Amino acid sequence: MQDFMPLSDADWPSQIADMRGGFAGRLNVYRVMAHHPALLRAWADFRDHVVVKTSLGAERSEVVILRTGVRLQAEYEWAHHVVRGRASGLSDARILSLRGDAARLSGADAILVRAVDALIDAACLPADLQAELVDLVGVDGLFDVIATVGLYRILGCLVKSFDTPIDADIAAALAAQPIG
Repeated sequence: MQDFMPLSDADWPSQIADMRGGFAGRLNVYRVMAHHPALLRAWADFRDHVVVKTSLGAERSEVVILRTGVRLQAEYEWAHHVVRGRASGLSDARILSLRGDAARLSGADAILVRAVDALIDAACLPADLQAELVDLVGVDGLFDVIATVGLYRILGCLVKSFDTPIDADIAAALAAQPIG
């Protein structure tokens, strides 16, 4: 079996040399994706929208990503987004609540978690949940929830398929401040 571990700087493909200093070179998940340079290049704009320019805002985006990571059992995504979630203002209690039953949540988190669950379970948002999302985050937000779950589903498949190691800085942050 071929090794698809994160590429080192020395092994970085020349056709995407310009990407190594940006988002692609910072995280192991993208260093793994660099095994397919054309995919990583094509990924950049979609990732930029979902991660940087989302209409959801940082906290709601992290709620969606964390729940997606939980549902996919993608420890890499969970670990990274615990740290990012904290940085966006989520408390540990709120982060941990995203691992539980959606019925125990309320407000915006309940709507977002139910949306993630529907997309993971049925790849479809029922009309009533679409309406709740539009009321909560607008039409752009509705589409951004779907896109976020989709992007992180792909990343979840990638990190689990290739057993991508959690980045050292994230592992250190969680060792210094473990979560529940």
